[in-house]
Amino acid sequence: MSSYVGVLVSDQWLQSQFTQVELRSLKSKFISIKNQNGKVTVGDLPPLMVKLKAFSTMFTEEDIKGILAESYPDTSDEIGFEAFLRAYLNLQGRASTKLGNAKNSSSFLKAATTTLLHTISESEKASYVAHINSYLGDDPFLKQFLPLDPATNDLFELAKDGVLLCKLINVAVPGTIDERAINTKRVLNPWERNENHTLCLNSAKAIGCTVVNIGTQDLIEGRSHLVLGLISQIIKIQLLADLNLKKTPQLVELVEDSSDVEELMGLAPEKVLLKWMNFHLKKAGYKKPVTNFSSDLKDGEAYAYLLNVLAPEHCSPATLDTKDASERAKLVLDHAEKMDCKRYLTPKDIVEGSTNLNLAFVAQIFHQRSGLTTDSKNVSFAEMMTDDVLTSREERCFRLWINSLGVATYCNNVFEDVRTGWILLEVLDKVSPGSVNWKHASKPPIKMPFRKVENCNQVVRIGKQLKFSLVNVAGNDIVQGNKKLILAFLWQLMRYNMLQLLKNLRSRSQGKEITDADILNWANNKVKSTGRTTQTESFKDKSLSSGLFFLELLSSVEPRVVNWNLVTKGESDEEKRLNATYIISVARKLGCSIFLLPEDIMEVNQKMILTLTASIMYWSLQQHVEEAESSPFSSPAPSPTSANGHSLATPEASPANSVATPEAYSANSVAALEASPASSVATLEASPASSVATLEASPANSVATLEASLTNGHIMATPEASPAPSISGEDETSSLGGEVSNLTIEEATSSLGGEVSNLTIDDTASSVGGEVSNLANDDAAFDSTVSSQVDNEDVPVR
Repeated sequence: MSSYVGVLVSDQWLQSQFTQVELRSLKSKFISIKNQNGKVTVGDLPPLMVKLKAFSTMFTEEDIKGILAESYPDTSDEIGFEAFLRAYLNLQGRASTKLGNAKNSSSFLKAATTTLLHTISESEKASYVAHINSYLGDDPFLKQFLPLDPATNDLFELAKDGVLLCKLINVAVPGTIDERAINTKRVLNPWERNENHTLCLNSAKAIGCTVVNIGTQDLIEGRSHLVLGLISQIIKIQLLADLNLKKTPQLVELVEDSSDVEELMGLAPEKVLLKWMNFHLKKAGYKKPVTNFSSDLKDGEAYAYLLNVLAPEHCSPATLDTKDASERAKLVLDHAEKMDCKRYLTPKDIVEGSTNLNLAFVAQIFHQRSGLTTDSKNVSFAEMMTDDVLTSREERCFRLWINSLGVATYCNNVFEDVRTGWILLEVLDKVSPGSVNWKHASKPPIKMPFRKVENCNQVVRIGKQLKFSLVNVAGNDIVQGNKKLILAFLWQLMRYNMLQLLKNLRSRSQGKEITDADILNWANNKVKSTGRTTQTESFKDKSLSSGLFFLELLSSVEPRVVNWNLVTKGESDEEKRLNATYIISVARKLGCSIFLLPEDIMEVNQKMILTLTASIMYWSLQQHVEEAESSPFSSPAPSPTSANGHSLATPEASPANSVATPEAYSANSVAALEASPASSVATLEASPASSVATLEASPANSVATLEASLTNGHIMATPEASPAPSISGEDETSSLGGEVSNLTIEEATSSLGGEVSNLTIDDTASSVGGEVSNLANDDAAFDSTVSSQVDNEDVPVR
């Protein structure tokens, strides 16, 4: 499929030194400093590298020049991407040595983020394998591969196809992924495997996992520390799912009076678990409070007291009498076994203080026997405090969105966590970099209330600068936890982020703001371009509840992603639910990061519908940008001219003579580029050597004369033309000096006679045969609506 499949490096060792997130970031920075000839020289590197976070505080530009000069004396020498990566590692090794973290280190030694220095816990692996064998052993597809042997690398091999991780997410939070969207063939091709991992990562974000440092290629390669880290998060979410007042109102017993209930609601699940543990330990007479799941549990005494008070019938006096910590740990686990608690850890793990395994073990004890009362007056009080359904869904959506941004502070409960203002400042700094004055901000824990008000006043001030609607809103409203105002502010913040991403992606928007109407028009035009007649009038059009419009929209941006055999008519509530769950999984499988629920589509929640449409639009437009960057033709070139001398670079350039109209042609765009899979983008290698001259062989500034050598006047695209299923159709029809139908970009490139030099794909599209017609793609649909407004006044969601 056409979504991102990873940055590949020919040197296996070099590839192993970076995660895909790092490679993607470095690749984009490397591309950004290419000169007009598409080359990067040694002299271009110091100004770039001194700005990188890893080196900005360690080296000056002169330092970097000196280090590079050791390997590259001539600053005018051209340097490739792999050499750039080696230079980066060299500098990182110097930085580590400078910090004293790596004595006698090799110049290529990587810092602590390398695969080489990442170790995995065999105990954790064994526990997670046991968990998977237990919960997924009866799965219709996975049972042929289970049980896994913890002594081997079977876990990482099985994870490479993505099916295991998707199924594990559904165990943790049932219904997160529509399993109809998972590719479950015995042998998957690269695109299907990538789809599974994309679905996995976006779904993991949607249940609260932090995946900012993991890419699909990392999972495809089965990087053990990243796979294990993701599995650890998924299992942790499963085990801590019930540690909140909504799921377990009996937890209200942990607080002494009702005034502390709000504080309890704001605690992270692991903090609630510690509070629960200390509640029982206090009753058992244990004097020391447990503050963590590591050092405080190493001697096993806390476990002994906890199990004795929860299951006195299995109590053994020897557990507390023994002086040896390892022996006590063994007796503790024997006691737990009699309570039917699964063993997530060994005596050695207790003694060594394994945080993750201790957390899992305590959570398992809580599920098995919480020891909390079921008939308390406070329980009914806790149940009365639950929010209405829509408010809860919106809180969930914003909480997951905030955590997906990679902010330093993890958000557990929006209404409680934002009251200090700090987490909102972190989000604002991510969404609008540089907007926050950190000198005037106070980091939690904040003892003085006026500091919280100061933080929240700055939040409101920045919101007004971003033109949010904040009439009569003050910082104190956020401090007081006004849910309505908090949700309204977060919605405007999330919407602003979406529109800015779209605006930044579209460099041709010429500074114009993107509106809700533009997104709506793009979606309607995109669906219409495939020949379908379904249209929507606004983001609260009740017809959207069937889900058919979104399935057609997804199919229009990537035809192979929707299996129409699984789509219902969307007439009954059950059919609508089936379509809605499928839409969400298909969108995530495509690469969209979304946090809505099926109910949001079924009930046509205006805000969530807009986020879904905008996410699909962002993904679709992003494909054009990534494919253009990865093309060898993407270096700047003179504006192309047609055979009759009229410039075709922009519609405005020749209003009278240009065949292309603003609706049919967008400046610097390629017809239906995003419709072709990423691997199908035209490359010099894809063209026969005799058909297209290499860039190196062409004069630097010559403009190629392109003449279509058509044998019979027609060139028809065939499925074999590209590795992924070729997408032929209306979007890709153009004229090449004769009649050309259903032409893929590779075929267009390889069928052009004559020389090609310094030619961008844009040039190809605009120079062939003097005319460009019927060009339809995201840019066309987008640019034709940038300044337009729809008639329906209900579209903009403020």
